[in-house]
Order: sequence, then structure tokens, then C-alpha cells
Amino acid sequence: MTATDMARLIDVELDETIGRSTPDVEHERAVAIFDLIEENSFRPVGDEGHGPYRLKISLAESRLIFAIARENGDEVVTHILSLTPLRKVVKDYFMICESYYEAIRASSPSKIEAIDMGRRGLHNEGSQALMDRLNGKIEVDFDTARRLFTLVCVLHWRG
Repeated sequence: MTATDMARLIDVELDETIGRSTPDVEHERAVAIFDLIEENSFRPVGDEGHGPYRLKISLAESRLIFAIARENGDEVVTHILSLTPLRKVVKDYFMICESYYEAIRASSPSKIEAIDMGRRGLHNEGSQALMDRLNGKIEVDFDTARRLFTLVCVLHWRG
């Protein structure tokens, strides 16, 4: 295995603290997890070449808990991240997504494109904020941060 094969996630599990939602939301969560596993760069800081990794995500009191284990299940580290710094961008992202879905049904292509540009910009902002929260804990590239941010958003989406 190459170093790239080692510094990656091979499994993402949502524990029971996440709670279940509507079939549409569950589908979005499954897609977000699939996309994240399909292509990612993920390594706990200080854990050189000991992956690939499994990630179990849970929520406790407005905190996101990342329990990281090796492929064989041996625990590596658990990081607890406050979601408070992400709350505003997640809320704004949901609002612009609603506008985008409404625009798709009734607006001109130029308006849809403008809203989509704003949506992507907010997604990038949230991804960067998540990368900043993970700094010094977990090394991820920007594309992985984007996929993680998508997953964080769908964890909060109620449908």
C-alpha cells in the first residue's frame, strides 16, 4: 500500500446519537458518506502511515465527536469539536439551498446560476471553517473537507 492508500477513510459510521430521519434525509446521508469514502485524504496528526482509518461520528451537546480507528478496529484517537463556530454557515447554507431548490422550479437559468454560485461559495466557507476546526487534529485536503462539511450539513437536516 502507498502512503496515499494509508492516509484515507475506508468506513464512516453514524452512531445512534445522530438519530434517524426521513427516507430522503437518510438517502442524502448515505450519498454523503459514499462520496466521502470514495475519495478522501484523512490522517490523524502524528499517526504516520498507520491507516487506512474508520470514522465513527456521534453528537453530544452541540459537539461533533470523531472516533477514529484503524482498519482492524483498534482505536487511534477521539476528537470532540464544538459545532458552534459552524452553526451560522450551516444555517446560511441551508437557507441558500432552499432558495436554490425553489429557483430550479421557477426561475431563469441566470438566476439559478447566481444562486448556485452563492451556494458553492458558502459551501467552500463552511469547508474551510471545518478544516480550521480540524487543524492540529486531523489532516484533510480541501476536497475531503468539502465532503465532510456536506456530511455535517446532512446530519443536521431534518427533511
